[in-house]
Amino acid sequence: MSAIAPPATQVEPSAGARPHWRRSALRPRHVIVASLLAIYPLVANEFWTLQIGAQSLLLGIIALSFMFLAGYGGMVSLAQMTVAGLAAYMVAMLGSSAIPLSLGWPWWVVEPLSVAIATLFAAFVGAISVRTEGIYTIMITLAIGMAVFYLTQQNYTLFNGFDGFKGLEPPALFDVNWRAPLAFYYVSLAVAAACYLAVLYLSRSTFGLSMQAIRDNPRRMRSLGFNVSLHRVVAYAIAGFIAALGGVLWAWYNGRVSPGSIGIHSIIAILIIGVMGGLRHPVGPFAGALVFVLLQTFAIDFIDRERFNTLIGTVFVLTVLFSSDGLLGLWDVLRRRLTPPRGGAARRSER
Repeated sequence: MSAIAPPATQVEPSAGARPHWRRSALRPRHVIVASLLAIYPLVANEFWTLQIGAQSLLLGIIALSFMFLAGYGGMVSLAQMTVAGLAAYMVAMLGSSAIPLSLGWPWWVVEPLSVAIATLFAAFVGAISVRTEGIYTIMITLAIGMAVFYLTQQNYTLFNGFDGFKGLEPPALFDVNWRAPLAFYYVSLAVAAACYLAVLYLSRSTFGLSMQAIRDNPRRMRSLGFNVSLHRVVAYAIAGFIAALGGVLWAWYNGRVSPGSIGIHSIIAILIIGVMGGLRHPVGPFAGALVFVLLQTFAIDFIDRERFNTLIGTVFVLTVLFSSDGLLGLWDVLRRRLTPPRGGAARRSER
């Protein structure tokens, strides 16, 4: 069938029934975390605001697109950094930079068009890889990522080759310097919060539940009339949209984009962040990104800069070995040990 979902008899919900995503009430810890994130740049210096806070949010957004595909769809895509990098390249090529190849279009055309082009590319990647599973999906998306990397590195007519583009500037809007640590942090936080809530909503929507069912048993869902391939392509497009938003912000943050931005090290970094943080909840990529940025920033104080890959690889392996779901799994283990079992006090009183 060509539709995303099969025609079926609609069952009217009862008067008191509400969708699952509406039943999750706002809890005190959510308010506490949101408040801490909002006041963080007011108490931190510029280095911690920009280099740690904003960079963690940016990497978390791109890793969130990886988590959305892998966690809810069971599709491990190594092309998410490539999608983000393509959006950054579009910002540089269509907008303004220090390289004469840039077209100099206005930002209100460049940014939406860059996100749209990267999203279409993500859907194209999905259309190629959705008919494969497991290791084959990983290899196809990795091959696409490396193909784009070599294209940007060797093409000087469009991508300016190895040097890429530099001198990128965020939009001049409301006379605010959007690259200033405080302003850029809040922009990154707003985009990260929107993407987080969108993924959380989608995971509990009809589409998200269908994706999780397809992840668990695609053959059964296909027999029920669901268009499995179309579901997966749409998921790739949604993930690509999220990664593209992160790519646009990444271009503003760095002020440049080059083939190194989408090389194998960047691709593997997103994989490590996503898996290390956890794939069962949208908060996982941001936790993984924070740990990754902290290690990347302060590892030089303990070991040589060249040994960073060894350090992050060791942390990654230990996290996978001792947790079923990265940092989120470790948090669950710690919470279970600190929280007494329900009914324990009642049973002790009866004794």
